[in-house]
Amino acid sequence: MSKNLSFIQLLFKSGQTLTAFVVVGVVVLGSGVSQSTYTSLLGIQPAIAQRITPSDVWQQVYQQLPEFPRENKYISKETGKVAQNNTLVSRLIRYHIYTKERSAIYRLDWKLTLADYLGANEIMYDSSYPGNDILRQNPIEGDRTAIARLNRSQRDALVQVLVNIFNTNSQNTLAPTSNTTPSPSTSPTPQRSQQGGAELLK
Repeated sequence: MSKNLSFIQLLFKSGQTLTAFVVVGVVVLGSGVSQSTYTSLLGIQPAIAQRITPSDVWQQVYQQLPEFPRENKYISKETGKVAQNNTLVSRLIRYHIYTKERSAIYRLDWKLTLADYLGANEIMYDSSYPGNDILRQNPIEGDRTAIARLNRSQRDALVQVLVNIFNTNSQNTLAPTSNTTPSPSTSPTPQRSQQGGAELLK
């Protein structure tokens, strides 16, 4: 890679700008980055990724947990109407996968996300929270309150349903939690854990 960079820099210095752009394109295309991006979805194998998308998962969650809070009374900025499909679970999934870039197939990763909502793990930022850009009112505080009202068994049930839906092996098999490392956080500053926060990860 260093040889490629040296060669590109040499071309730029010699004034052969067009040729340098061509070489850059060849290096990028040859790296295989694009291919790897399309062949996996945060740990989900291609066959599963084709059948399951994050935008559909929230509906499956509510089918299995019909009593789970929906928190879908917020008004759309675009239409001025209630955005009924913008639910707590849909926002939680988007926060987990897109904002925090955590794996969707491990229980530990989902528990870390729930710990964020409970203020026991990492800081949640208003500006990057799902729904802030399309709803008149940022739903972050309401969502955190709704998650805080859940008891341990309700949180565990949510985690299990999410893992079952996303897991590549079986919807009836627990994803392994040992020897796994959560994806690095995108938050610049971790929040200091509160007392009892470690209990959330059991």
